[in-house]
Amino acid sequence: MNTQFQFGQINLTLQRWPLNQPNHSLQAWDAADELLIDAVNTAATRFTASHSRSPHLLLINDSFGALSCALATWQQTSSTDSYLARQAVNYNRAANGLDNQHFTTIDSLAPLPADADIVVIKLPNNHSYLRFILSQLATIIRPETVILAAAKAKEINRNVLDIFEKQLGPAEASLAVKKCRLIRCQPKQGKLQPQFPLQWPLADTDFTLVNHANVFAREKLDLGARFLLQHLPQDTAGQRIIDLGCGNGVLGLVILAQQPDCKLVFTDESYMAVASAQANIELNLANSISNAEFVVDDCLASQPDQSADQIICNPPFHQQHTVTTHIATQMFAQAKRVLKRGGRLRIVANRHLNYQQQLQRLFGHCQQLAANPKFVILEAIKRS
Repeated sequence: MNTQFQFGQINLTLQRWPLNQPNHSLQAWDAADELLIDAVNTAATRFTASHSRSPHLLLINDSFGALSCALATWQQTSSTDSYLARQAVNYNRAANGLDNQHFTTIDSLAPLPADADIVVIKLPNNHSYLRFILSQLATIIRPETVILAAAKAKEINRNVLDIFEKQLGPAEASLAVKKCRLIRCQPKQGKLQPQFPLQWPLADTDFTLVNHANVFAREKLDLGARFLLQHLPQDTAGQRIIDLGCGNGVLGLVILAQQPDCKLVFTDESYMAVASAQANIELNLANSISNAEFVVDDCLASQPDQSADQIICNPPFHQQHTVTTHIATQMFAQAKRVLKRGGRLRIVANRHLNYQQQLQRLFGHCQQLAANPKFVILEAIKRS
């Protein structure tokens, strides 16, 4: 894996997070980061010359800290919905000897700083999350605020520019450089804002689901979760169960409704996911809230060894814009550590993924419980 980031006079060592990923072709930055770094340094220099002070940068969706580290000259607030991204930013700043005297990090649901002078956005691939970000910005920007965003060229289209224009102001994109493009937006105040979180009824139940903007399957149940709902564990009385990568928490919600005396842990690396799960328990099962725990985490890093009876999971196979199975592999390994002897891991997975072989090697046992044309339900039992 290439960890040496060199751009102009900038020389940094940058790691992806989690560390020790198996795909050595990946790196912690891309050309979109380079476009933003160059544009921000130019804008910040001009700002300093005209205002006799340094600007306050607001960095949004900085995946691994390339922006934060390369722009460390300037005061920063970094906003992210990803606990993994937050860890990566902190790790890479420390690894490059950068202090945090003028650096602050906040999660995606926290209010944005009202004094931001330059806003720097690494575009998310989720347009609902982009709309949420822009709706937050519309409450704090000034006409002179510099708005810069970047992503791969294929992800910047007329629809994306229209989202900027409808919520902030006119936007235009640069020509492609190394297959990436830069967006500049001229902010105007008084734009109508979308309402988040969303609420929608869960079919065939009395439940209403709450979804924050960056939660997968925002307005309807995704097909994998729908299939796993038909094959949830039934023997859960008095057990401690973890909904790993919980998303909006629908799996744990249904289990807790069926067996109110079990203990449910909802955990995800997305702040919005965990907030959605908590909102769903509070809205639909208020009397069971004392039996639920909500944790933003790197998989199961904070969970004690041999502490869970069962773990359910609808594992992701992407990180940011990158398709990868290393997060699922990490989930499986940590699940084995956290499960009690005799504990069970039950997952739903796309049929084409080799998770059954992985679980067989890891646990020495894996059973297919159900299948349809697209998904399989797998269960592994911790024997020792």
